[in-house]
Amino acid sequence: MGIPGVNLVTTEFADAARAQCDALALEAAVVWVPHPIQNRTADELRALAAQCVDAVIGQLAPAG
Repeated sequence: MGIPGVNLVTTEFADAARAQCDALALEAAVVWVPHPIQNRTADELRALAAQCVDAVIGQLAPAG
């Protein structure tokens, strides 16, 4: 559809994410985040988002 996107993937699933991209011949934009996610508080998730927002923006609008 031509809509840019970025995958946020926890480091625990790095091998699986790479294998899926290879299987689909997909060059996905990925930002790796620490595992786990599900048991984090809202404040911890906000802090994690703040830490990776520049990387996400960089994937959406690469320099060059």
